[in-house]
Amino acid sequence: MPESNNRLSRYQIMWLFAMFDLPVKEKKQRKAYARFRNLLLNEGFDQLQYSVYARVCASEQVAGTIQAKLEAQLPPDGHVRLLAVTDRQFGKMQVFYGKNRGKPEGKPSQLQLF
Repeated sequence: MPESNNRLSRYQIMWLFAMFDLPVKEKKQRKAYARFRNLLLNEGFDQLQYSVYARVCASEQVAGTIQAKLEAQLPPDGHVRLLAVTDRQFGKMQVFYGKNRGKPEGKPSQLQLF
């Protein structure tokens, strides 16, 4: 059955991941880590695992806008990876808690457009 025009397709909706390893040995580095983590939270990201955050975006264009905001405020040291996948691809993720299988996180009931 075709999707209606007023319902977003699982191929349009994007999950944007931010994965990072940032140094925290010095006070300055810890502050940069905290600033970056707070930026992610303020942009609507949720923590999936330690140093792995994700958020839902209504489209690839919205994901690109968020990526540009993050790129403009990257910490001076460490490694950051940004990855966008479709909701359909995200839904194929396998999640395990020990040997027990779980389900991937669901989309929020209301998408943030910006």
